[in-house]
Amino acid sequence: MITIITGSLVLSILHALIPNHWLPVLAVGRKENWSLSQTTSVTIISGGAHALSTVLIGLAFGFLGVKLSQHVLQFTHIIAPVILIVLGLFFIYQHHKHKHFHLHSQPKALSRNRIIAGLVIAMFFSPCFEIEAFFLMAGTQGWHHVILLALLYTIVTVTGMVIWVRLTYLKLIKLNWHTLEHNSGIITGVTLIITGIISFFIQ
Repeated sequence: MITIITGSLVLSILHALIPNHWLPVLAVGRKENWSLSQTTSVTIISGGAHALSTVLIGLAFGFLGVKLSQHVLQFTHIIAPVILIVLGLFFIYQHHKHKHFHLHSQPKALSRNRIIAGLVIAMFFSPCFEIEAFFLMAGTQGWHHVILLALLYTIVTVTGMVIWVRLTYLKLIKLNWHTLEHNSGIITGVTLIITGIISFFIQ
């Protein structure tokens, strides 16, 4: 379980860093002249929506993991790590087709509440599918591990989004966001593969 938690923590941190999780909120906030506190509040709300949809799907994967571990002994030791590695290879192969919410433009006539609602809805319907493999693995260890993973993912993701929004809003950091986003699939894939390989040896 330490391997699963470590892998999911790394993936959560890296995903919070990827700009397509928080840059839309920052871009809208700048365009609408929101204050730092207002932009932060909207980031927390939209980040919470993103985490909620991810966790709901994760609970379903966790349930599947619990059931499979009860009926298929080999699942925990062999099949689950293989799933992580296969998913990792898939994300590396598909990294150039990463599908998260991207902001291209926002209609000027929308009210603040409608803009916020749009951001929240967009983030809710763009769950982080990359983390779901870890929920499946956590399920093989029991429900308390699934809940722990859900809490960990939510806290790290929302906190990470808030930190990056605030730092970027205040112009305290300058990174090549385009390069980071373009390589997000590779980062995700490598994390999944490493976790899967380690899981073969640490049970």
